[in-house]
Amino acid sequence: MKKSILIVLCITVSFLANAQSNSKLYTYKQFGNKYVISIQNHAEITKAITAFVEEQDIKAGTIVGMGAVNEATLRFFDPATKEFVDKTFSEQMEITNLTGNISQKDGKHYVHMHVTLGRNDYTALAGHFLTAKINGAGEFVIESFDGAVDRYHDEDTGLNLYKF
Repeated sequence: MKKSILIVLCITVSFLANAQSNSKLYTYKQFGNKYVISIQNHAEITKAITAFVEEQDIKAGTIVGMGAVNEATLRFFDPATKEFVDKTFSEQMEITNLTGNISQKDGKHYVHMHVTLGRNDYTALAGHFLTAKINGAGEFVIESFDGAVDRYHDEDTGLNLYKF
């Protein structure tokens, strides 16, 4: 009996911790089908946006954003090998533009983003956005579309493409 109570208690605490962690990732305000989102300082952007999209059950939409990060991992797709090459940059950078879309793949939410990052010497980095931590501010707008957009893995390109 004590074991059962302990298991239930652990599951409840775990559930509450997860629920609270998402609410601590961001705050937002809704305007019709648009959401203005502020991602908390030191939160991981992809985790926060994915959590938001899942909580709101957005199956099609767009993402735009700006802010500041102190570490980011970008990806570059090599069509010859059909593989992504990841590179992490550890320095203070400005998100001068983050653009993305929301769709579904295999019945799950699929967030696809690209980013341009400004460095302190005024050069820029750009690529497929994998992950980054906010260091300052993170301001994003998500527009939700009615319906869903699906994706499939295309063997010829090696990419996950829209399926209409």
